Amino acid sequence: MTDSSNAVGEPPMVPNDRGYAPEQRTRALIEALPYIQEFRGAVVVIKFGGNAMVDPELSRTFAEDIVLLRSVGMKPVVVHGGGPQIGEMLKKLGKETEFRDGLRVTDAETLDVARMVLVGKVGRDIVGAINMLTPANGEAYAVGMSGEDGGLIRATPRDAKLGFVGDIAAVNPGVIERLLAEDIIPVVSSIGSDAEGQAYNINADTVAGALAGALDAEKVVYLTDVAGLLTDVKDPASIVTATTVSEVEAWMADGTIAGGMVPKVQSCIDALAAGARNAHMLDGRIPHVVLLEFFTDAGIGTKIVTGDQ
Repeated sequence: MTDSSNAVGEPPMVPNDRGYAPEQRTRALIEALPYIQEFRGAVVVIKFGGNAMVDPELSRTFAEDIVLLRSVGMKPVVVHGGGPQIGEMLKKLGKETEFRDGLRVTDAETLDVARMVLVGKVGRDIVGAINMLTPANGEAYAVGMSGEDGGLIRATPRDAKLGFVGDIAAVNPGVIERLLAEDIIPVVSSIGSDAEGQAYNINADTVAGALAGALDAEKVVYLTDVAGLLTDVKDPASIVTATTVSEVEAWMADGTIAGGMVPKVQSCIDALAAGARNAHMLDGRIPHVVLLEFFTDAGIGTKIVTGDQ
């Protein structure tokens, strides 16, 4: 990534009442061209969450980004959770929620609510937002599914005290690969099942990383509510634009990275260990943040690599 400021003498990329000036649009397209060529045919797994999921405008711009990725020949896969939406539904139903070590205790009733919300509401909303951008010929872009479909995610229980909260035992990416071969965008809810068909709720960050590895993804992207990896959570200027797994692990060991930043960073490390080539933490509160990261010289957010690239 390079300095995000404009070159000396160039007009700033500021829209007027008619949008960006023609020369600015041309410059942006020329800048994007080598990245479009480089990533054509590449699988990218994007975990959709945070404010981007609950803000209608951000949800709309996210859908536009996903459709554009597909339109230039990339193969996006969207993974989502929906903890706040599950909590809201449980509250409406008058059911108390218990947390242990930050995880929701999931009994059979809570699991039913989670499946209903994730697969039947959140996933459908994302699919609908993408398919609203369907071209005039009526071709649909997105298909919603969960990790239960096609045996995609085989799960095991994490801890009996947590009920139906699961870990990933195996990933069978065949159903995703068939959809991608047809230029369809899979939208995956973070539910898996065991060999007996019992469903489990699984952390969506974990699902995104495991899928990225199984699909040999070029990139796995986590949309968060922070600007990226911060070495000082109180200082936005401390953002790290690019780093390696070894450097990040050293920061976690000495306490530079702590608190809520740890699980975000660990998700990136796990995705790279599973086989993804690059992991990105992006601020999902920024409209079109995915395009800014993929198709501009400056990039945005934090990129983490294994260190041997």
